[in-house]
Amino acid sequence: MEPLTEHRPVNGPLVYGFLRLARSSPARQSALSDALAEYCRSHELVLGGLFVERGTGASARTAAFTGLLDALALPDAYAVVLPAASHLGPRPIAAERKRQITGSTGAQLLLIRDGKKALRRAKPSSGRDPRLGIVLDAET
Repeated sequence: MEPLTEHRPVNGPLVYGFLRLARSSPARQSALSDALAEYCRSHELVLGGLFVERGTGASARTAAFTGLLDALALPDAYAVVLPAASHLGPRPIAAERKRQITGSTGAQLLLIRDGKKALRRAKPSSGRDPRLGIVLDAET
């Protein structure tokens, strides 16, 4: 897909990525990070940072999530990009985190894959990146 702005550099909306990796290999983290970066590139979003949460704790307030909320408080922050909703955590924690992201900060929540279908803002001219499909299909 060609950028909408063609050859003129434009600062797109500033977004932050969030990954919850309880027991993931470095290769999986790298693949998911690449998928987020590719999604942002193809949708002309500026990926300002990536917050990675490790562990399986039962708390909605971890260092990574608190850092994400702090970044979303910055004036230019637009959204959080996730590979799938499951990266917000188990259902009770995910519901609270979603409320904090969208309600408290006013940021959007962008899911590359929502569990039912892949989200598309624009139709790609040459199809999806094959790496993206493989990484995200493993998420469900």
